[in-house]
Amino acid sequence: MKIAAGRDEVLAGLDVSRETIERLDCYAGELVKWTRRINLVAKSTVENLWERHIADSLQVAYRIETQDQTYCDIGSGGGLPGLIVAAVLKEKRPHISVNLVESDQRKCAFLLSTARAMDLSINVISDRVENVLPMKADVMSARALAELSKLLTYCQPHLAEGGRCLFLKGASYRQEVKAALEFWRFESKEWVSRTNDQSVLLELRNIANV
Repeated sequence: MKIAAGRDEVLAGLDVSRETIERLDCYAGELVKWTRRINLVAKSTVENLWERHIADSLQVAYRIETQDQTYCDIGSGGGLPGLIVAAVLKEKRPHISVNLVESDQRKCAFLLSTARAMDLSINVISDRVENVLPMKADVMSARALAELSKLLTYCQPHLAEGGRCLFLKGASYRQEVKAALEFWRFESKEWVSRTNDQSVLLELRNIANV
């Protein structure tokens, strides 16, 4: 299987070093290997891993800002976007602490093993996010975990003052935003996805209960 298929297209126009590319290649290889044993991503999407998953996750990495100190990804599962973000931050923002929260023990084993293979220093928290002590994160992310209102319930207790959320959302994101505004208030910004013009990277700031 050509797991690097689409890599050059995905990285075109991005300032990515040879070392980061090697880490992303390592990630792709580990994901393919582990997916044969546990359900990290749909097997039907593995062949298009770079376009379907890595390109999507890179969008989060390039929205992390210089002043950020702590990044947390919840429901990290197969490391998307968490490990991809960590690979970019090692080069671009090495001062940022990276925390991945995942309740499935097998997926935590994947995250730890793959982080070592990628030469990344990260913290994997093996628990449900509801049970984790407040992390005071400057940035939190999630991909394919829950609808928006639920994500805010998970994330809001863990945000630092002035912290923000970066969520990868599909075509129904407008309905999710509308539903969430019944219970939350926030400022939002959206960027059209590089991988699907019906999807967005949604950034939320100043999050509070109604």
